[in-house]
Amino acid sequence: MKISRHWLDQYVATGLSDEDLAETLTMGGLEVDAAEQAGPSLEGVVVGRVEQVRPHPNADRLVLCDVRLGNGSDTGETAQIACGAPNVAEGQRVPVAPAGTELMLPDGDDGERAPVTIETTDLRGERSEGMICSAHELGVGEDASGIMVLASDAPVGWPLADHLAERGAAPSDTVFNIDLTPNRPDAASHIGVARDLAALTDAELEWPEVVSPEEGGETAEAVSVQIEDAEACPRYAAMLVRSVENTESPAWLKARLTAVGLQPRNAVVDVANFVMHECGQPLHTFDFSKIRGEKITVRTAGETTPLTTLDGTRREAPPGTLLVCDAERPVALAGVMGGANSEVTAATTDVLIESAYFAPRAIRRAAKALDLSTDASYRFERGVNRNGQVWAAARAAALIAEITAGEVVPGLVDEQPQGPPELRTVTLRPARVNDVLGTDLSPSEMGSLLTSVGMKVSGDRPDEPGETTFSYVIPPFRPDITREEDLIEEVARLHGYDRIPAPAHVPLPARPPREDPARRLRRRLRHRLAGMGLREIQTNSMLPIEQARQFLAPENGEGAPNDDVAQTLNPISEAMAALRPRLLPGALAAMRFNRNRGQAGLRLFEFGHVFRRTDRPGPTISGEASRVMPLRCYAEREALLMALAGPVRPGGWGTDAREADFYDAKGLVGHVLAFLRVEDATMDPFGTGADPNFAYGLRLAGPGGAPLGIVGKVSEGDARSFDLEGEVFAAELRWEALAEAAAPVRGRRYEPPRRFPAVERDLAVVVAQNVPAGALRRTIEQAGASLLAGARLFDVYAGEGVGDGCKSLAFALRFQADRTLEDAEVDAVVERIVSSLEEKHDATLRG
Repeated sequence: MKISRHWLDQYVATGLSDEDLAETLTMGGLEVDAAEQAGPSLEGVVVGRVEQVRPHPNADRLVLCDVRLGNGSDTGETAQIACGAPNVAEGQRVPVAPAGTELMLPDGDDGERAPVTIETTDLRGERSEGMICSAHELGVGEDASGIMVLASDAPVGWPLADHLAERGAAPSDTVFNIDLTPNRPDAASHIGVARDLAALTDAELEWPEVVSPEEGGETAEAVSVQIEDAEACPRYAAMLVRSVENTESPAWLKARLTAVGLQPRNAVVDVANFVMHECGQPLHTFDFSKIRGEKITVRTAGETTPLTTLDGTRREAPPGTLLVCDAERPVALAGVMGGANSEVTAATTDVLIESAYFAPRAIRRAAKALDLSTDASYRFERGVNRNGQVWAAARAAALIAEITAGEVVPGLVDEQPQGPPELRTVTLRPARVNDVLGTDLSPSEMGSLLTSVGMKVSGDRPDEPGETTFSYVIPPFRPDITREEDLIEEVARLHGYDRIPAPAHVPLPARPPREDPARRLRRRLRHRLAGMGLREIQTNSMLPIEQARQFLAPENGEGAPNDDVAQTLNPISEAMAALRPRLLPGALAAMRFNRNRGQAGLRLFEFGHVFRRTDRPGPTISGEASRVMPLRCYAEREALLMALAGPVRPGGWGTDAREADFYDAKGLVGHVLAFLRVEDATMDPFGTGADPNFAYGLRLAGPGGAPLGIVGKVSEGDARSFDLEGEVFAAELRWEALAEAAAPVRGRRYEPPRRFPAVERDLAVVVAQNVPAGALRRTIEQAGASLLAGARLFDVYAGEGVGDGCKSLAFALRFQADRTLEDAEVDAVVERIVSSLEEKHDATLRG
């Protein structure tokens, strides 16, 4: 938010330097990011009077001017200056740069300027002791056709900058860049900042004098206003100015607009922009001759509506967009930008001024949907003064009539379907203020601070013995103040944060806060993985849409058929248009980055959130948002990814190099499950086609069959799309499900060492090649649950002695109980295990 110092000084005179003023605003809650100098420096340039003009004896296109440079007396200093301007004449007051003055003069046609020191020179045999300047040369205007002619009463000898400042057209200015927080829409204008500044410095706030017309009159006869959506537009005011001569704006108005970064257009448009930056109320001006039917209707679009806006862009306003229409067509995107079909031009003679209150939600929705942000939408989105529409319209009408020699049509249209708003009242307890801030302010001191920014006391009543409670009426330009805490904050900032005493003692909690178990588990696992040689990465959660869809695979088979990527509205680039559905693409990109820099062996891990749009039941976006976009459901969860590629062991003396394989990735997953003490986890194999991002692998499930994740070989196509040669293995786990199943989260349980010896037996069975060992082990554990303490696979064999298409699996079984086991009862459990293996897996006992 840019604020001009010269403009600000019109409303409040503080006498502060630029540095002190910036510090005062910052300490008052309006943080000044920077203070920049704007406009040309006119140091050394003075007002001169052309006393005599005579021809140059040796040059047809030059004249010699005797120019008085003194302080206006007859004895002032006079200089001879050669001049080639066609409009120079005796008696003129003109800007003069005497010899020794340094100016930034135009350097070519590209708009650049270069420093030039004016010197006494000899021009065709005649002495020239300075330079009479044009507005273009000084940087205070665009006219380069001749010298700049000043007002006839300009004091001779005065610095030109002082003379222009006195007339409200100071060429140089200090512009404060204020980092405005969203809760302070009242400060999005010069008067709003001046109000705070006056309160902070105990100065007087001076408002421009404006006469607000009565509702009705000739204006109401000339134009009608109808509001169809009173929620989105509670108020719409309109005024008319006829017979305008819409020419170029005066210098003072141009200076005000350029100081805050606006390009002057024409007098009518410039006044509307000026009033918006003056009081914070956005205005729009229509060429009234282009308003068909002399009628304004504010309505919500029921279908996609095309409109070419003032910037020449044809836009498609989606359903739900608030429109301003005449009797036949839309003429503006309400609160955002006007339409080209009703634009004010140099030929405009009758101007209709719009001054409305549009609901923040409606304008924010339209601006986002159209990807169009303007100065007007910025203010409407945050909330403008609900009672400031008539004042702003009357101010603009008076300025337009004054500058363009127009005539303000008597009366006003002020449509308020819901009536004037009720002012909000907030109760304040002075004792509570002092308790919170640690101050010793009296109720009258607090009242003085709050009334200085527009609040009024509506009454007082005793609340408790020795305490008084006050009710304050909140002005409509402060929508951020809704409760007592807001008033306490106002007292604090107006009193001065630096004046609040530091407490002698800081209360501490009786016990330190406890870390969330899942957070603690994540931290411990992160340290464990780093200790195992894995490098932690953090990748961007945003992807291009096509890449996000490439990795939108059903996870553990639970993806709905209509799942899609979660796209972002108004992405800053195509590379950040969707949220990642998996962590895998980020890890592959990190691998490519490291491979390109000579890193062969890669072991990476990442904790992060993944997203998808789904039709499954869940939280939805509904209500007002459905007026622009369809209902959507989004799923978000945290994931843990581990990825391996390249050599895991370099070659050396007596050892061979070894590349990472599937069992390395599976071993990592097993280590994570063991570290977290996840019990009863199962792994089921899958092959090609089951998951488009993996060639093969295992799906993990926890207790009760809850999906835990996936581990496998990344498909060659996905690896090649990231320029990765060789095999890549990865595991992507559902962290929240893992943390919930982890024994440390459920609580630790102590088990003392068993006092009685264990009995160990070996069991070898022959099964088909496609039967996984994990399935056999689960069957063994289930059948021997009463006495079995552990089952471990220690041998796999296929070949001679085993039938074709078969393999032999050997398990070491360990039996133990709280007593000494006898061989007979162990033999009975082993027989039960063998029977279960034969029944469920067609296994044959191997001798």
